[in-house]
Amino acid sequence: MEMNDQAYNALQQYLQQTFDPSTQKEAECQLAAVEVQQGFAFLLLKLITDDNISLVLRFAGAVYFKNYIKRRWVPDNEQDNIITPQDRQAIKADIVRLLISVPEKLQLQISDALSIIAAADFPDEWDNLIEQLVSHLSTEDYRTNNGILQIAHSIFKRWRSQFESDSLFSDIKYVLDRFCQPYLQLLEITDKAIRENATNAVALGPLSQSLILLIKIYYDLNCQDFPEFFENNLPQFMEFFKNYLVYNNQLLDNNVCCAEQWNPFNSGSDLAGDLQDDEEAGPLERIKTGICEVLELYTQKYHEDFPQMVEFFPLVMELVSNTGAEPKYDTMVCRALSLLTCMVKNEKTAGFFTSPEVFKQVSERIALKNIAMREVDEELFEDNPIEYIRRDLEGSDTDTRRRAAADLIRGMIDRYEAQTTQIMTQYISYYLEQYNINPQANWKDKNTAIFLLVAIAARTSTIQLGVTQTNNLVDVVDFFSKHVLSDLQTDVNAGKPILKVDAIKYLYTFRSQLTKEQLLTVFPLLVKHLESNNYVVYTYSAIAIERILFIRSGKTMLFSSADIKPYAETLLSQLFRLIEAGQTPQKLSENDYLMRAVMRVIITCRQDMIPYVNVIMGKLTGILAVVSANPSNPRFNHYIFESIGALIRFIGPISEGAVTEFESMLFTPFQNILGQDIQEFTPYVFQLLAQLLEQHKGQELTEAYISLLSPLLNPPLWEQGNIPALVRLLEAYMAKGIQTILAANKLEPILGIFQQKLIHSRHHDQYAMVLFISIIKNVPLEILSRYLPTLVTAVLTRLMSKKKGDRIVRDRFTRNFTLWLCNFFLSEKLGGPDTAIRVFDSMQPGLFGQILPLFVTGDLSTISDPIDFKICAVGIIKLLTQSDIFLQEPYSSQLYSSTFTALLGMLELPPAVSEDGPDELYTFDIQEEGGYQTVFAKLATASPSRDDPTASLPPSNIYLVQQLVSMPAERRARVKALLPEEAAQFLPKYFEKAGVPMSQF
Repeated sequence: MEMNDQAYNALQQYLQQTFDPSTQKEAECQLAAVEVQQGFAFLLLKLITDDNISLVLRFAGAVYFKNYIKRRWVPDNEQDNIITPQDRQAIKADIVRLLISVPEKLQLQISDALSIIAAADFPDEWDNLIEQLVSHLSTEDYRTNNGILQIAHSIFKRWRSQFESDSLFSDIKYVLDRFCQPYLQLLEITDKAIRENATNAVALGPLSQSLILLIKIYYDLNCQDFPEFFENNLPQFMEFFKNYLVYNNQLLDNNVCCAEQWNPFNSGSDLAGDLQDDEEAGPLERIKTGICEVLELYTQKYHEDFPQMVEFFPLVMELVSNTGAEPKYDTMVCRALSLLTCMVKNEKTAGFFTSPEVFKQVSERIALKNIAMREVDEELFEDNPIEYIRRDLEGSDTDTRRRAAADLIRGMIDRYEAQTTQIMTQYISYYLEQYNINPQANWKDKNTAIFLLVAIAARTSTIQLGVTQTNNLVDVVDFFSKHVLSDLQTDVNAGKPILKVDAIKYLYTFRSQLTKEQLLTVFPLLVKHLESNNYVVYTYSAIAIERILFIRSGKTMLFSSADIKPYAETLLSQLFRLIEAGQTPQKLSENDYLMRAVMRVIITCRQDMIPYVNVIMGKLTGILAVVSANPSNPRFNHYIFESIGALIRFIGPISEGAVTEFESMLFTPFQNILGQDIQEFTPYVFQLLAQLLEQHKGQELTEAYISLLSPLLNPPLWEQGNIPALVRLLEAYMAKGIQTILAANKLEPILGIFQQKLIHSRHHDQYAMVLFISIIKNVPLEILSRYLPTLVTAVLTRLMSKKKGDRIVRDRFTRNFTLWLCNFFLSEKLGGPDTAIRVFDSMQPGLFGQILPLFVTGDLSTISDPIDFKICAVGIIKLLTQSDIFLQEPYSSQLYSSTFTALLGMLELPPAVSEDGPDELYTFDIQEEGGYQTVFAKLATASPSRDDPTASLPPSNIYLVQQLVSMPAERRARVKALLPEEAAQFLPKYFEKAGVPMSQF
């Protein structure tokens, strides 16, 4: 792209047009067209640094640059590498200087782009990055320092979540050797400058931000191992931490000295508005929070080399005891409480807690002080109930004082169970007495009592099951009967809503401690509470119902369809009423807990949904139509589609005409989603279309599916989020309508997708082989043979990219290649193993002999899926017993024996077959599956049944015996001469198991 005024003006125009919804799409297309040209990045960087351009447009340019780097620096399709080596080197040479020259908000975008580049290139292909960073550090310009430190942190912080490896430690050492000394010098200078400017609010702003970043980097550099540099300078570092843990400065504490707060979309004041903000943590709180995080890391990982740990105990105690209840201190208090929890579990500091005075202080001034419900919690309950629920139940509650204080109590229970239980039980009794004196006025005391009881009673818990182990000194069922159940038995709108929630949450928490009979007794009470007028009460009821239906007892689910059949219609009616009360798409989809409960009821009831399946499907499609206007809650949306998939899965196969009825109800909303390109929903639509098509009985596609085929093969549709679902849908098309595909000349476009969109993709090459397996299963050989050499050539090119020196990088692509080849061996219509060998060797003599040991036989012993295992075992057995070519030179002498040895190794390590139990839908849980995925979310209810071409065959070792003895005598003699020595050890027991005398071989 030419660096001239015309191109520069055009770039500004395109970015400006992205602000206007009427021109946004066209402008984005124009930008996509020019970004592939050489020099585009430099034109964009020129705009970002141009002081004559509006800050809004520069910000848009910075965001586009970050996304451009994200798309293009390491493109998914390796053939789309459009940033030239010259441009790459130039960007890396200039980006650090550029970053520190632009305003702070632009710095964040450029820093993100730099982090992406560093993740790919540093240190191997960007070996001077640390030197670039260090060279720009200043003893006076802290605005520049903060830019540099932000870059360093963005690069180093990824180490926190990485697994130990030689390459990781090599990268860390590379940084430590070059960065540690300048880091310590800057820390000393910054500390000195803060003290010298203690009354200078303007100077303290950037200085405090530097200190915050320096502490974060300290954690980064120490997160994997205890570096020698830090061990040698530990006294100095710890003295520094001690000083700032007790340091106070009103200018830092009250956000007076906040650095520039610039909003590119607000041309008003550049400075923070409310200087006495009680909601947001100030610089000093963030500094102390960072120090507590470092100390917790050392207490957990390096306590043997951390003698100063005991010196911090009283400091942290004092910090928590003397800190107010304002929300801005919450994160700091939570980190300090977490540090104390680690200390109570550590031998060096646990002794402090044995002192009655300390135990009393920890209990009263720290734990109980932070467990009590605050006014801010009540306000959240009333003003933002969905956020209250999320904080209370999910990971966002990790940084609430109540959760952190409860964890501290559990830590004390782990170390001093009897003593802690006794003291806390006394407090629980006290709070209950206070409540009983005046329930209306003292309801908070009961809330505290219940929360405290849960804290001391719950020893271990999981998301799926709730509490799994309790404190033997606490009778949770007795407490429920005496103090909790009564709140569920009163009218659903009577009493304090928070106590209703406490009762439901108690039941939810200890659901695994109650018997089925006890749960069946309270189940109607939970259903009744769906009628509550309070948002939190009815939502907790839905949550508790859903989790109770999820309980498993041994190999079966605790609650069957028959158990909840009396309540199913009422349950679904109430849940849909609550969901449909939302007046806007955002409000309707806000409460994903309600839709999750709908999904669980359908999964539990299954075939019992038949009487009202059309009503339910109508409700779901109606809700889907509303939320399609603005898909704002991914979890809610996921549960809608899971619910639809569940109805298709359970009702379609057993109700005549159900599939046709479902298609008539679903095709209109599906067509709207695809027509409007609602990207959040299209992967779901493709999965459900595949599920519907797979339930068709015949082999002819209906007109609706035929009309959809051409749009499905449009290359732009094959973006990352759609690919797994689209491949699944194409599999269904080929299985149910291959003749229609061939007659419509759609095979070549499908093969074009394989070659252009899949096989060269870094993230989706595995799906190329999934599609290839479907192709060889369904396309007749006389047609497939025209394309096989070209397709196999593309596969081999991709395979060789997995070879790094003498090492093979085994991943899902290489595994799927093994599966593809073994499926080929199994296919009699394709001619079995010899056809596969001829395809490879026609491209290069002896090629098959290179590929098999390199990518296939070494992978056999690692296959863990039972169906994949048997497909590969049977495929290799067919290669060894039915192939003529494999018994000829050069393969017979070079590969036969080693391949047979690999087979024996595989057969001796079969995968564990799970015992019969509930199917995967009963045990499906999005929270346990890693949560909702924004790129692609697989629907469990729409997952296809596995096609097992070996289902009719006996176990693999018996099948091997049968094939060996069924060979002609001449072939048997040839095979016996080629067998490896290991065969004499293992074959006799296989023959014995098969009931066949060895003499027959």
